[in-house]
Amino acid sequence: MNLIAQVAMAAAETEHHGNVALETLIFGVIAAIVFAFLGFVTLSYRHVANRHSAKADAWAAKHGKDGHEAAGHGH
Repeated sequence: MNLIAQVAMAAAETEHHGNVALETLIFGVIAAIVFAFLGFVTLSYRHVANRHSAKADAWAAKHGKDGHEAAGHGH
């Protein structure tokens, strides 16, 4: 009878009161904040090439249209 009493006591101790989903809601909120921050960082790099178009045009004029014809690349 001792084993049955111990199992009943263990079951009573592990019983959750309240909503378990609300206890873990903070993890979803933290994940949403992190993903929003990473999305903001990603969007901040949008159109970076257009910001330096004068530099890119000068490089293209100096090195040719595609710039991949230089010797020593081995391709």
